[in-house]
Amino acid sequence: MSKVGDHAPCHFHAFIDRGEVIVEFNVDRQARLCNRDDAVRGATASEVKKVLKLAAQHAEILLSLWEEAHA
Repeated sequence: MSKVGDHAPCHFHAFIDRGEVIVEFNVDRQARLCNRDDAVRGATASEVKKVLKLAAQHAEILLSLWEEAHA
């Protein structure tokens, strides 16, 4: 399925300070916090908001990179 050994749904891991936030894109190509227990590790609420905002602003390039890596 994947060139990089990753898995669906389209998602990415954002590392900020000492934390990690996992963001996924739904079928409407909207960024949201990944639906899993460890989607936020060590990140503050404001860092999560920042990551989600940036993911929404750069959704097209993130989705394009994901699709290229998983073609």
